[in-house]
Amino acid sequence: MAAATAIAESGRLDVPSEGVKLQLLDAYAQRHHGLVSWEAAKRLKVSRATWYRAQRSGLFEPLYPNVARLWGSPATFEQRVLGAVWAAGPDAMASHRSAAALWGVERPADDPLDVILPSRLRHSLPKEIVVHRPRDAKELRSFRRSGVPVTSPMRMLLDLGAVDADAVLPALEAVLSTRVVSVKAVYSFLVRHAKRGRHGVTALRAAIEELMITDRPSDTELERVFAQLMADHGLPPVEFHALVEGFEVDFLVVGSPIVIECEGWVAHGLDRDQFEFDRMRAAVLAAAGYVIVPVTWRAATSTPAVVATRLAAVVRQWAPHLVVA
Repeated sequence: MAAATAIAESGRLDVPSEGVKLQLLDAYAQRHHGLVSWEAAKRLKVSRATWYRAQRSGLFEPLYPNVARLWGSPATFEQRVLGAVWAAGPDAMASHRSAAALWGVERPADDPLDVILPSRLRHSLPKEIVVHRPRDAKELRSFRRSGVPVTSPMRMLLDLGAVDADAVLPALEAVLSTRVVSVKAVYSFLVRHAKRGRHGVTALRAAIEELMITDRPSDTELERVFAQLMADHGLPPVEFHALVEGFEVDFLVVGSPIVIECEGWVAHGLDRDQFEFDRMRAAVLAAAGYVIVPVTWRAATSTPAVVATRLAAVVRQWAPHLVVA
């Protein structure tokens, strides 16, 4: 807000009320990743003349049509995608690759900005913004991630398959690992939207089938691989099939409240009774002070170093006495 005050007091904006309006724009931008839109400015009773004068004075700089960036604000991905959503028009949401990034999926830095727009508005936007106008508007709800309107994680997975089919499997694994959604919810969403000509269906179905095929290994193989993973990366030893609060768990990190569960999607995701039991057990263990770390068999065997890094972070947080200096 100091920038707006300084500009107002400098004489470049000599109408007293303009200084107040600029302070309102400044405060608004600081709550929205350093951005303000013309629509927001109108709601704040800012005139078009003041809007342009603020940009000429250097307080704001144009980012996209009818979207301006507060001078000096950090340039972030969230800022760019929020600006793209605002520039696209009312009811727009981040989608496809941009939605994947907002839901925690690793994406290339040079991805275009994907925006989905249910309305049929058409106007010129920079090439880096890809506007999608869906034929399938079923369950097209707006969520918020980091203050940015975005499609649901299920919708994101389906749309991602239409523009980057190979990325759907790792994206599915990412959102499932954070427990934002369950595989059951994703599968049900796919069934509701699967129809001839719907882009993304084939890629999402293939990703779900891949996870279902990659189910739990035998106990002997499971114990061997996890014991080796922990030893190779200097992690504390684990007890296999430990009994915790009356429940058998896959692994318990010895001397800690850390439980590691190796998840297979057939056993843990698509069976309703197992689904309910797993969540009841998780609640009991959490109430007793245990933290459950889910690890897929696929991740443990294909990217053991990544799994080890995550487990090491959990050990540092929940059992720092086990960390070897």
